Amino acid sequence: MTDKTKSYDGFTTEERDAMKQRATELKSRRRGKDTEPEVLAKIAEMPDADRVIAERIHALVKTHAPGLVPKLWYGMPAYAKDGKVLCFFQAADKFKARYATFGFDAIAALDEGSMWATSFAITELSEVDAERLGALIAKAVS
Repeated sequence: MTDKTKSYDGFTTEERDAMKQRATELKSRRRGKDTEPEVLAKIAEMPDADRVIAERIHALVKTHAPGLVPKLWYGMPAYAKDGKVLCFFQAADKFKARYATFGFDAIAALDEGSMWATSFAITELSEVDAERLGALIAKAVS
């Protein structure tokens, strides 16, 4: 950059930590291993606000897409189909954000015309919100 007032310091500490966690996940991946206990342990470590949302999302995935495999992805809960992440939860605390995020990766069958949402900001999960997410999860695996 020619403008000396702007600088780029690289990745944040949280981003570097997530990349390290992902590298560890890839190194320790074992076929056939039940990874749900690792996901539940990660959820249990979260601060209360994130934990409550993550627990509800985990239950929604298990109800609406029981064939998805829980796994850790960049240190956060994710759910895979045929080994590829279909949807994931990102705790607000992870990146010091004001909201948690639930997102869908490219393999999710959410296409609606030429534009559709793939990520949702969540500050709390009402019954209406949970029903909407449940329907999206079910659609995503179809």
